[in-house]
Amino acid sequence: WRLAADQAAEAHHRIELSALRGVTCRDRQLERTWYFDDGDGIVAVVRGNCRLARRMVDRLSSERGILILNDVVLNQVLVRFTDDETTSRVIAAVQAEGTCWAGGAVWQNKRAMRISVSNWSTTEADIDRSADAIVNCFRAS
Repeated sequence: WRLAADQAAEAHHRIELSALRGVTCRDRQLERTWYFDDGDGIVAVVRGNCRLARRMVDRLSSERGILILNDVVLNQVLVRFTDDETTSRVIAAVQAEGTCWAGGAVWQNKRAMRISVSNWSTTEADIDRSADAIVNCFRAS
């Protein structure tokens, strides 16, 4: 199956290229490199962030009391901890602890933590450290 990110990037690429009437060959080459350089460029960044978001899910979902609310198809993870109060406490603790930053959200009338993996430099080790910090904050709540 193809990632939704691939489809979005291809659609964006078609729109961008159709708007590039009269640009130089170098501009078009840059455009192709940015979106479709077989593993380099923005597509690789998006794919990597999606993979790392799924890694975060794998790490968090193994902890009893942590519920993943969404199907992770892009770079977003919605997490709930036991109840609204616990979820709010964990969000505040994670933000204060400082290993990573995750914001709060309301999804289907329930409090949730929203995690976005969105930096090209984020590594598996960063995700592992962040997941450990989130779990530790949950355990301490």
